[in-house]
Amino acid sequence: MLADGIFKANDIRGLVIGPGVEWDTAGALALGQAFGRLSSDGAMVVSHDMRASGPELMAAFVAGATSQGVDVTEIGLASTDQLWFASGWLDRPGAQFTASHNPAAYNGVKLCQRQAQPVSPRFLVELADLSRQIDSGAVSLAPAARIGQVTQRDLLGDYADYLRSLVDLEGIRRLKVVVDAGNGMAGLTVPAVLGSYDLDLIGLYLDLDGSFPNHQPNPLIPENLVDAQRAVIQHQADLALVFDGDADRCFVIDQRGEVVTPSTITALIAVEQLKREPGGVIVINTITSDAVRQIVSEQGGRVVESRVGHTYVKAKMAEHQAIFGGEHSAHYYFRDFWGADTGLLAGLHVLARLGRDHRPLSELVVDYTRFVGSGEINSTVQDQDRCQAAVAAAFAGQGQIEWGDGVKVKGDGWWFNLRPSNTEPLLRLNVEAGDAAQMEALRDQVLQVIAGEEA
Repeated sequence: MLADGIFKANDIRGLVIGPGVEWDTAGALALGQAFGRLSSDGAMVVSHDMRASGPELMAAFVAGATSQGVDVTEIGLASTDQLWFASGWLDRPGAQFTASHNPAAYNGVKLCQRQAQPVSPRFLVELADLSRQIDSGAVSLAPAARIGQVTQRDLLGDYADYLRSLVDLEGIRRLKVVVDAGNGMAGLTVPAVLGSYDLDLIGLYLDLDGSFPNHQPNPLIPENLVDAQRAVIQHQADLALVFDGDADRCFVIDQRGEVVTPSTITALIAVEQLKREPGGVIVINTITSDAVRQIVSEQGGRVVESRVGHTYVKAKMAEHQAIFGGEHSAHYYFRDFWGADTGLLAGLHVLARLGRDHRPLSELVVDYTRFVGSGEINSTVQDQDRCQAAVAAAFAGQGQIEWGDGVKVKGDGWWFNLRPSNTEPLLRLNVEAGDAAQMEALRDQVLQVIAGEEA
């Protein structure tokens, strides 16, 4: 089974448990067959996260891919950035079975080409079309003359060594670090990478459990950060690192228990990368703070803007040979990591920068913060296009209106963006201004228009 709605802009994701199931092992088999037939490579690497449905879905996909002559290397339990690493390290396409931050009833697949490069939107469309035809019985693919071989390989140690080779933590002051894995894959990767450093690590929910018994694996929702915020204060820690379910995103909390915005972390890491390569390109997305633009320009770098989503950002990273990229959703991309996103590498850079400074994190990040943001506000609406058009009309004459990744309105020292989610039936609003009062007024005006359209 493969419901139409599981094919998203950047990946595949849908319900696999309970009422309303959207895909299953038969669908995974069809996906594997379609991927094997469409891929120009004769080999690939696959992995899965801690969700209970992962092993059987991956096994079905592998059976489909090998039936089309593709050799498969299985690396087993892995974070998504481990899969990106494996793709780059082994120089072959990859598939990670994960639903990222979605609840336990979901699962999905993130795909890449060789060297962790994103698959094209056209490939995703072709994959969706062929796999649905196979699943429905409209198309039957004969097995290849040679069936692909399956091998298992443990790359966790190689992954950890590689990340440690990219950031120098030697000689930094000893830091007390809270790590909230949310029962996700960071429970595997963080001890492997950070365990050998002279750090005082305080782990929260490091055991792998795809039922997420403590909190949902989505750090974008404030309630999922509360445990880490409390732990920082309770243990008088220097900071906390909070990961999503597949550990490709990392949120940072300062010593006061306050969230450091991903835009601020983007600016901090961008400055460090530009010290290594003056004049380099930094990729940001539509909702990244204008502070990043200003700071990168002051450091002699150049900013390139992308649509929201890892597929789009990675494409821009490759096109412009960018040294670093950051999204306001806490995805961080590194040229040294094949242009792919890795939350743990971002965390290492934050630890290195903080460990070389005598100031607490709350004071350090003031250097990279210039505006007040709303955070992401989600609204469920029936007609997304109509709501966006109504908001644009309401702000006609008040600012510059841009269409692309949703609608963005920019004024003197402020902007907001209203865009459809890539994965859910939501409109996402982000607002930024020079002070809290202006931000709140803009936020409330936009939300009032949205509410009027839905009334």
